[in-house]
Amino acid sequence: MSKQIGIPVVRAIRAVIVPLAAIGFVLAWSSGFIVAKIGTEDVPVLTVLLWRFVPLAVGLAIVLLLSGQWRNATRAQARSQLVIGLFAQFGYVVFVYASVAVGISTGTTALIDAVQPLVIAALAGPLLHVRVPGAQWLGLGIGAVGVFLIVQSQFGASDAPPIAYALPALAMVSLITATILERRSVHRSPVLLTLTVHATATMVLLAVLALATGEAVPPGDATFWLTTLFLALVPTLSAYGLYWWLLRRIGVTVLNALLFLVAPTTAVAGALLFREPFTLLTAGGFLLSAAGVALVLASDARGRVGARRVSARRLSAPPAADPADGASPRPVPDSAPQGAR
Repeated sequence: MSKQIGIPVVRAIRAVIVPLAAIGFVLAWSSGFIVAKIGTEDVPVLTVLLWRFVPLAVGLAIVLLLSGQWRNATRAQARSQLVIGLFAQFGYVVFVYASVAVGISTGTTALIDAVQPLVIAALAGPLLHVRVPGAQWLGLGIGAVGVFLIVQSQFGASDAPPIAYALPALAMVSLITATILERRSVHRSPVLLTLTVHATATMVLLAVLALATGEAVPPGDATFWLTTLFLALVPTLSAYGLYWWLLRRIGVTVLNALLFLVAPTTAVAGALLFREPFTLLTAGGFLLSAAGVALVLASDARGRVGARRVSARRLSAPPAADPADGASPRPVPDSAPQGAR
């Protein structure tokens, strides 16, 4: 009886926690673009990034050691997460920060980045063996149109050369590569181990680059340290932690559909904080992006309900008849698993 009561409770908790985590993910991910513009206004990109990851990597390593999770980690897990982290953290943040530093608006950087759900959906079938339903394709298409409208409304708002727009595109490719590698990896790792390996590998590479270019020494003002602390805790620790946590619970297509909401959220914040353009075309793109995400989430919810119903019918079906005695059912042995009864 307790098992039957516990299952609905767990499902109810999940129904609340997952949406809240999705909202937190969108807000945390969006904040990275905004604070990147603030942090790199007077300080070199490599300096900001290095001191963003130093306290994060050290703190995560301490927590990992104290928790004892490192004892269960294998070399294969560490190698797998090392490669994934080079794309998910190092490649992604370097190109994003470079985009903002050369003058591309925060909204446009996030918007180019938001095209990745369509790319991942297109690659999900052949590479991940995941079937993307037609309704989800439609939702992703609507969201892409919304992103295109917002890009149109903001394009030309900066003095960055056209070639600079390849930078956010490279950031998008980096995160797509990391996502696909993670989904295809057979070496699953706890979120704490994943974040620790990613942050440590990124810190080491950034330190090498910063020392080589003479940009490792941080300024002494409090604003810099408050900015880097925020970057370490929110768009890195919180956003990436939620990214990998949600990836394993709602799937790659739905998670990346949420990235459509990061783009308009960043555009709104950029308009309020930096007076970046926000027109009726921008607002229309925002609504289309939200509609596309809603369609993807609704399609996914229907698919999950359908899967549960099929599973329930299979469990409740009568046992197969024993051919030796006609229609009489074959008894289930006492040693059968509980789920097979």
